Amino acid sequence: MLLLTQPALRDAEVFTSLPDALRCRGVVSDWARANRGGAAIDAFLEGPVWANGCLWVTDIPFGRIFRISPRGDWELVAQYDGEPNGMKWLGGDAFLITDYRNGLMLLDARSGTVRPWLERRNSERFRGVNDLTFDSRGNLYFTDQGQTGMHDPTGRVYRLAPDGKLDVLISNAPSPNGLVLSADETVLFVAMTRGNCVWRVPLQADGSVSKVGQFFTSYGPSGPDGLVMRADGHLLVANPGLGYLWVLNPRAEPVEVIRSPVGSSLTNACFGGDDGSTLFMTESTSSSILRIEMPQGGAPVHGAGSGRYGR
Repeated sequence: MLLLTQPALRDAEVFTSLPDALRCRGVVSDWARANRGGAAIDAFLEGPVWANGCLWVTDIPFGRIFRISPRGDWELVAQYDGEPNGMKWLGGDAFLITDYRNGLMLLDARSGTVRPWLERRNSERFRGVNDLTFDSRGNLYFTDQGQTGMHDPTGRVYRLAPDGKLDVLISNAPSPNGLVLSADETVLFVAMTRGNCVWRVPLQADGSVSKVGQFFTSYGPSGPDGLVMRADGHLLVANPGLGYLWVLNPRAEPVEVIRSPVGSSLTNACFGGDDGSTLFMTESTSSSILRIEMPQGGAPVHGAGSGRYGR
């Protein structure tokens, strides 16, 4: 990658790590066999969300949802038969989860129950949903990644309207993962993990997409994962194969690189903290939460624009 100027380098710090009592030692899950080469892992953290003054994260292979206090204390909120990945707060005690095994799931954090919300499309199971984001009108965008990649570029990106209409926006994606909207909601950015890049997806006035292109190209053994939009229009890209978080300006030029001090699987990120300018990141090989202060916080994060999401 040719850079006209070298990006600034900063190291994140470890905010907190999963306590030993909550680590599933020596367990080889079905998810780990398919996605981590059969390694015995004690957790794989993802889906960070700042809500109700705390950080919330998912644990994919063991079907767990954790709440982490501002002091770094961990609490198991829910555990169920699933593989939760992305997560968004709907307000109150409700969270919507993209579950690789089960589809879209609804968490009631007060009771700790997780129930199906959208399991199939036209009686067909999803391949393996990954991440999600809302726009200001209540449209839900989510990725259906499965085991797609350069060998099988058939991953999908969906949009679900508040009235229940489900559209396929992209059906030729090599491992669609994290996604986020531009501040004006005219462009959807989608991480293509196995393609080692981020796609730029213009959204037309009639709801269709056109002139989809490659916005950013990375490198290494595993490509972009979670995406976050900063208030100034900079796109933040978690890159687990490198242990980096890229900070890209609107021309996709890296202006800053945030490095993980532990492990090299920096999977996702979100803004939070007292003033909303602390960036929290999941580092999944060490089961750690990283953090770093940013000059400003994230672009507005929308929840459901309709009561149907809490049905």
